Amino acid sequence: FVFMATSSGTVKNTSLSQCSRPRASGIIAIDLRGDRLVDVAVTDGEREIMLVGSNGKAIRFSESDVRPMGRGAAGVRGIRLPSGDEVIALCVLDEGMILSATEHGYGKRTSPDEFSVQGRGGQGVIAIQTSERNGRTVGALQVADDDEIMLISSNGTLVRTPVTDISVIGRNTQGVRLIRLEDDQRLVGLARIEAIESDDE
Repeated sequence: FVFMATSSGTVKNTSLSQCSRPRASGIIAIDLRGDRLVDVAVTDGEREIMLVGSNGKAIRFSESDVRPMGRGAAGVRGIRLPSGDEVIALCVLDEGMILSATEHGYGKRTSPDEFSVQGRGGQGVIAIQTSERNGRTVGALQVADDDEIMLISSNGTLVRTPVTDISVIGRNTQGVRLIRLEDDQRLVGLARIEAIESDDE
């Protein structure tokens, strides 16, 4: 299956076989209706999904809650967000911790076990506090202990850090500093990278 999530909290599950005859001009995968696609993952239909919003809340639900639909369908509600907030991450859960990060450079790792499975379409629970210190949530992903992450600031600075340097703390907390930013800068994204044994490689 191809699992999709949009910025407004809509999700959609489509059989991969429906994408088996691509055209040179592409094929419609989802009716966005003015929305924006945030992320897409290939799944086996039996996974658990986590959506994370810019308001610091996350919802965990079973993929089976989202019935397969045709390519032209718009999808169903995955998470209900307040006006002005949006989905910033889609995680298909596997082994590892959930790493969340905020625009002022703070973040943390949290066990997925702290997020109980709910029905899709709810408001979710706090994944990281979006306080004045932290700002809005800008990224979340699942990481293993031997991963590294790349943090990207608004002025183009990249910082690479081992995941093990980031504290594992509870769900309803603010986190710790991940990257030091100037007053006019913010964290705009993060990405998981495979650990590199040495710079020579």
